[in-house]
This record gives sequence, C-alpha cells and structure tokens, in this order.
Amino acid sequence: MAAYEPMAVHLQTERLRLRPWHEGDAEELRQLYGERGAGVCTVEEARRDIGVLLAKAAESGVALLPVERRREGDFIGYCGLTVGRATVQEPEIAYELLKRAHGSGYATEAARAVVAAAAATGRERLWSTVRTWNAASFRVLDKLGFERDRVTRDARGELVWLSRSLVG
Repeated sequence: MAAYEPMAVHLQTERLRLRPWHEGDAEELRQLYGERGAGVCTVEEARRDIGVLLAKAAESGVALLPVERRREGDFIGYCGLTVGRATVQEPEIAYELLKRAHGSGYATEAARAVVAAAAATGRERLWSTVRTWNAASFRVLDKLGFERDRVTRDARGELVWLSRSLVG
C-alpha cells in the first residue's frame, strides 16, 4: 500500500473555513442530523459522533471537516473525505449542509477545496456515492468533474457511484 500524506485539516476558500471538529460543534451537528429527518439525537450523542470522526481521521489520514462561513463565523455543515464505502487509497468525498445554507454554492466551494487537499496527499482518485433523488449533489459533483461509474442497491435503494481522477 502506498503511503499518503495526511489530508490538510485547515482549509480556507474565499467565503469558507474548514477546520477540525471540537466539542462545541455538537449542538450544530445535532441540528444538521435533525434536518435529515432521521430523528433527533442528543448533544451527548453528537459529541460521541465527533469523537468517532476525530478517531477515524487520526487513523486514516483523511477527515470530514466542519464548514463555517468566514465572515459570519457560523457552522453550516461539513465536507471532507471518508473511507465510507470506499478505501483509504481512494476515499469518498462527502458533504452535508444545513438547509439555510443550500443554494449559495457553498457545497461546491467547500468540495473544491477538499478535492485539492486530496490531490495534495498523493491520492489518484476520489469516489462519491449519491442517492438517485439527490439532484443538488449531482450538480455539485458535475461541477467538480466527477463522472458516473455504476449504480448499486442497498437497503435504502439505488446508489450512484461517481469517481474523479486526481492526476493529469
């Protein structure tokens, strides 16, 4: 297995800042979970999830990072890399924003910074998996140069796999 540089965990764009998680993010993460419609979690459960995210990042060298708007300083979601359904060598890009942040190009801006950070680690390809109903995510990934690879099914339905080369 090739050795990769760890992913940068402090990224900045014109409007956004991506940084490591801290315990104070638990309430905002709980709010994001609630917007998914998958039930409500407690702040303590969100804190545990943050601990898991930090441990996975330390182990894999890739991370999902909180996204905040630079001017306002407010949490609007997360974006980053995860092993997820993919591998450490070819991780998956993932992002999720609070509804109030939708439609402003933040997901594309954050994901573009993450793609650059992934390339800087020496990796050659990224994956993404998207539910067939998620037109907004398909638009973001299209802007970033991801291409459809295949469709699989799991307990929740169809899942589209997309990939993007990070070389040449």
